[in-house]
Amino acid sequence: MEDKELNITDHLEELRRRLIVTAVAFIAFFIMGFIFVEDIYNWLVRDLEVKLMVLGPSDIIWVYFMLATVIAIAATIPVLALQIWLFVKPALKPIERKMTLTYIPALFLLFIVGLSFGYFVIFPTVLNFLVELSGDMFVTNFTADKYFRFIMHMTLPFAILFEMPVVVMFLTSLGIINPYVLQHLRKYAYFVLVVVAVVVSPPDFMSDFLVTIPLLLLYEISISLSKIVYKRRQKKLAEEPELFEFEDEE
Repeated sequence: MEDKELNITDHLEELRRRLIVTAVAFIAFFIMGFIFVEDIYNWLVRDLEVKLMVLGPSDIIWVYFMLATVIAIAATIPVLALQIWLFVKPALKPIERKMTLTYIPALFLLFIVGLSFGYFVIFPTVLNFLVELSGDMFVTNFTADKYFRFIMHMTLPFAILFEMPVVVMFLTSLGIINPYVLQHLRKYAYFVLVVVAVVVSPPDFMSDFLVTIPLLLLYEISISLSKIVYKRRQKKLAEEPELFEFEDEE
């Protein structure tokens, strides 16, 4: 009983260390983003024909914190992934350690790809559609708060959801999920993804459609990649079952 309690304490202490490392990395990247926030801001508004408005001093600091936070999240993802891998590493089999380690850089790259897709494809398409929809009925002005919130709604969901293929491959390589189960649950997954698309996108059909289609494609890509990983894992398991056995620890 005492050994079990000691083991739990060791795990909690290890988890605490991993969380501290991640938090320190996030704070460091946040400070770095805060330092360069003016350059980031100028790049994001480079195509706007008018200057953004603020309705109060708090809007200014909110923009600074929002931009620095997005930079910090993007830069912290590989650190977080590495800390998670180091935490679960003792519980992984030798072959699983090698396979899962390769997914860490992929998480960061897909986050950037999703962020870029949302910003360069979805965001301008939806923004132009909504502006043209107003026609000559309204004078179109943007506040910094509303503009950057709109950018976040059009980019961050894609940045997060573009991680889906890597997460699915990671869980498949550990034998936690099965691609054929994902196929069986396809209609339920589609329903959930449609709901997510409607929630994160502006309330118009065009936006909902532009967000929904990529999410459904991501799910299908995830299933295809999961099948590849699953078949490779089954083949290795059949050829070299000793690789999937735990190493003896002294």
